[in-house]
Amino acid sequence: MIELIEVSKRFTLHNKGGAVIPVMEGASLKVVPGECVALTGASGAGKSTMMRVIYGNFLAASGQVLVDGLDVAKAEPQEILALRRETLGYVSQFLRVVPRVPTLEVVAEPLLALGCDRQEALGKAAGLLSRLNIPERLWLLSPTTFSGGEQQRVNIARGFAHDYPVMLLDEPTAALDTQNRETVLTLIEEAKARGAAIVGIFHDIEARERVCDREINVSDFNQEVAE
Repeated sequence: MIELIEVSKRFTLHNKGGAVIPVMEGASLKVVPGECVALTGASGAGKSTMMRVIYGNFLAASGQVLVDGLDVAKAEPQEILALRRETLGYVSQFLRVVPRVPTLEVVAEPLLALGCDRQEALGKAAGLLSRLNIPERLWLLSPTTFSGGEQQRVNIARGFAHDYPVMLLDEPTAALDTQNRETVLTLIEEAKARGAAIVGIFHDIEARERVCDREINVSDFNQEVAE
């Protein structure tokens, strides 16, 4: 479901005379359905960069970035948008939503965008919010008014609303209490059981050991930077 073949990424600093900073060279990996792969490496090694290359936020300088057969590195914008809507989910650390939209609608939005029945979508959203201990009295309020921890749980609920075949998880258990951390790990296990291919960043070592099948050290793809 995910395959990177000899991918490189460089940043050009136009305000520094066009200096080129290599971040990733020769990155190759493959993730199959039902597998969760953890990206590891020192801070600054390129873990988040690799996630953004897979998601299409960053354009690879060379190589192939295949997600369910689509080369994200060469795809048209509308193809990437369709991929994100139907196939590729991304749970980031931060909630970014339109202000004043109720939390229930925020979580249901990925399903509504696919044309799912409205009541069914809202029902699934409600179930996820309940599992993640967001009180029902808050569901009709905008999550922009919530605490950081509540916003993180809303973001996780939104990310798991649709059964994405491919998922990118950026620190999904960071700063969660024991109960909600357990819920998130269970959601990841359920996603794996239904065949989702997952790439994630997990600084929580116990969480990584529980849900990840193997690790890839991103530092191996940026020796030039490390030197």
